[in-house]
Amino acid sequence: MIFNKDTAKKTAEVLLQINAIKLSPKAPFTWASGWKSPIYCDNRIVLSFPPIRNYIRETMAKHIEDQYGKPDAIAGVATGAIGIGMLVAEYLNLPFIYVRPDAKGHGRKNQIEGFIESGQHVVVVEDLISTGKSSLNAVKALKAANINVKGMIAIFTYGFEVAAKNFEDEGITLHTLSAYENLLEEALETNYISEKELKTLSEWNTNPSEWNAN
Repeated sequence: MIFNKDTAKKTAEVLLQINAIKLSPKAPFTWASGWKSPIYCDNRIVLSFPPIRNYIRETMAKHIEDQYGKPDAIAGVATGAIGIGMLVAEYLNLPFIYVRPDAKGHGRKNQIEGFIESGQHVVVVEDLISTGKSSLNAVKALKAANINVKGMIAIFTYGFEVAAKNFEDEGITLHTLSAYENLLEEALETNYISEKELKTLSEWNTNPSEWNAN
């Protein structure tokens, strides 16, 4: 769920402004999964724009305190959320750890990088939620290490039904600064897209795995 309408609108606005999110209904992108998509999101671009990264950092931090209180640490999901997660942890004056997709095959063979003690509480920071699979993989690694996950906060979600189900099944609360529906509202309002393109973009979100631009 999003925190509030004003945050959702502002976040969508800045992500479009810096091209962290690109909408291209006529010339769709191909995701690593093979899905054809009229949207591409790379929130790591936020890190290159100080005023915007500060807005994201401070907004995330304040919402974490309001929603979860102050945890023992902030956990970022590698690799996309390491940067923003560290900024949030710095703002809250908290320790930071990050979680790899898998344990390293050498050295100490860590999946969780950084220092945290068994039984401590974390809030997980993510940059983007699609199906939620990789995000929840990080949650499972933290739980396996006997770390209590209070919840997750992300910059943006595509709002797929499968993601909502995955988070519900894992018993994890997800909050995001903005979501796909907020993005489309902002894009239409600012004439970034037309009414016809809005229809195409809405159709994709309903059934992304089967969607075809033609």
